[in-house]
Amino acid sequence: MRGTLSGLAAGYVRLIRATGRWQTEGGDHPAHYLTEGKPFIVVFWHQRLLMMPYTWRSVGGDRPFNMLISAHRDGEIISRTIAHFGIKTIAGSTGKGKGGAAALRQIIKALKAGEVVGMTPDGPRGPRMRASDGVIQAARMAGVPIFPLTYSASNRKVLGSWDRFVLPLPFSRGVFHWGDPVFVERKIDDAGLEAKRIELENALTKLTQETDRSLGLEVIPPAGPDEKPKQKRSAIAAGETGK
Repeated sequence: MRGTLSGLAAGYVRLIRATGRWQTEGGDHPAHYLTEGKPFIVVFWHQRLLMMPYTWRSVGGDRPFNMLISAHRDGEIISRTIAHFGIKTIAGSTGKGKGGAAALRQIIKALKAGEVVGMTPDGPRGPRMRASDGVIQAARMAGVPIFPLTYSASNRKVLGSWDRFVLPLPFSRGVFHWGDPVFVERKIDDAGLEAKRIELENALTKLTQETDRSLGLEVIPPAGPDEKPKQKRSAIAAGETGK
């Protein structure tokens, strides 16, 4: 069943790319890093997962690309879907605990090998568009920059999941949009780490919302301070849609 779902999802991603008119903005800087063989971390909100395989290709990505994907049911489907595009998976999350530590070791190993790692700093449990500090810790330990990344499509549905998952529709005008890199010093205290977390969160939200506005779309706000992590339904299970 999961294999079937992942195959259908990969087919839908290809359909959206083939029928749409897509452009890339801000891709020169990450393309330069790729040309120079320099590793980096890519971050995007969980709601913007679907078209990321093509975002990577839009800047000439031909080196190994790894996505950090959680081990829950939806995570397995996502992992199988992106495998159709030659993207590898690191299972786990950057949260605390044994599983988080193991995932962090794999992330550091991939980056040290010159590869690129993609992460959703609000996944897999949310709150929506609120960054955890795991990506900051990974960038500090590996000594690599973090590139904010998003995409938007002129025709879309927004699912009623915890992340407000964005589902582009065929024949859309689309934009892959890279932001300026965020650098994390190796020697940084707890206050500095929190400042970098906030900097990254604000930069990624601003990039995402500005890209939506450029296509005349209503922006999706971050979760409020009282919203709890992992609210009820996943993107795959959600049936409601928004604007």
